[in-house]
Amino acid sequence: MDLIARLRAGLPDEAILTDPDVTGSYATDMASFCEAGTPAVVVLPRTVEEVQHVMRTATELRVPVVPQGSRTGLSGAANASDGCLVLSLVKMDRILEINPVDRIAVVEPGVINAALSRAVGAHGLCYPPDPSSWEQCSIGGNIGTASGGLCCVKYGVTAEYVLGLDVVLADGRLLTTGRRTAKGVAGYDLTRLFVGSEGSLGIVVRAVLALKPQPPGQLVLAAEFASTAAACAAVCEIMARGHAPSLLELMDRTSIRAVNDMAQMGLPDSTEALLLAAFDTPDPAADLAAVGALCTTAGATQVVPAETAAESELLLQARRLTLTALERVASATMIDDVCVPRSRLAEMLDGTAAIAEKYDLTIGVCAHAGDGNTHPTVCFDAADPDESRRARASFDDIMALGLHLGGTITGEHGVGVLKKEWLARELGPVGVELQRGIKQVFDPLGILNPGKLF
Repeated sequence: MDLIARLRAGLPDEAILTDPDVTGSYATDMASFCEAGTPAVVVLPRTVEEVQHVMRTATELRVPVVPQGSRTGLSGAANASDGCLVLSLVKMDRILEINPVDRIAVVEPGVINAALSRAVGAHGLCYPPDPSSWEQCSIGGNIGTASGGLCCVKYGVTAEYVLGLDVVLADGRLLTTGRRTAKGVAGYDLTRLFVGSEGSLGIVVRAVLALKPQPPGQLVLAAEFASTAAACAAVCEIMARGHAPSLLELMDRTSIRAVNDMAQMGLPDSTEALLLAAFDTPDPAADLAAVGALCTTAGATQVVPAETAAESELLLQARRLTLTALERVASATMIDDVCVPRSRLAEMLDGTAAIAEKYDLTIGVCAHAGDGNTHPTVCFDAADPDESRRARASFDDIMALGLHLGGTITGEHGVGVLKKEWLARELGPVGVELQRGIKQVFDPLGILNPGKLF
């Protein structure tokens, strides 16, 4: 019995897509320079039992399975391979429970991050991880890539909010990991193992997520600097003095000018770096004043604290527009995701500027400065083979720089296809061997998201 007939035995017809024009649209996520194949079929299950049927079928027929969420990823982790079964979880989009007493939400993987945030907000709660794509990205995808966001400096990343999971394994068995309680240390932490595994160990079909009380509204400060070194010195001083900003973001000269060109933000051409700090404390104005003084001492040429939520939102606009503005610079962009120790942040930004000059490319950097996570964005003409080659070479140089500075190749975007070679360099041969051994335990036939990570 062929694949499609077997799938139809346990799935409704509308859950199975075979038209090549349709299935081809599921071939890639949003990453550049990542190979992708042609899927044999796309399935869109709505229940756990349907996912189990898909995986049993795939195991019996030895068909590779590529799990997908909203495909907003930036590393090719959701890219199809030739002849694979694409398992899209976007139809499993129910919020099953919100419990204000236990401060948890139970959700299916297709729930959109912003939808969850709005739903728990109605209960006076919040789900802190907030990737820039939060209006489009799914919780399952967030779990698969261990994603972060603007507020990570204070509230942490996805891994810190996933308490428990239901996971369909490669052979169709259902595994429950973790807990609903605030504490729990029974056995190996399999929940954390699945977070960031990019669909290579199992299919997440339900997640128990920790929630926080909704914080007070935040106020934002913008500080302009004549050098990246001065801006990064301010970052180090803010953190060393024990401040806990809810947001601490940095934009370099290239990003600032791109935003100025697109939105006429009015930032001076002499601004080499823009630092944005926010506080959602009981007295945010006092915190902004203290941080503003530190910025001035570090060499800020101008410090502008907001007094209202509306003013705060205006100050944040420049940061929110950065990627859109850089996408207007050239026909294609390639977004890096290197995280370095905060103390090496200035070296990372200055080194990236030198790489841009070396390859004669526009490379803008915005950073979650509070946790050292930089996003160099390489702008290039995808139709120009030489410029594309230089773009890829610059990307590799940026990755190498990050490792040289004691950092990691990805802070929140994942490895996927794009960074396989670099993962091996970061982990070393012993680390790769052990991780492949773990993969073998969960997926002995190697059918789950093959070609990713290793």
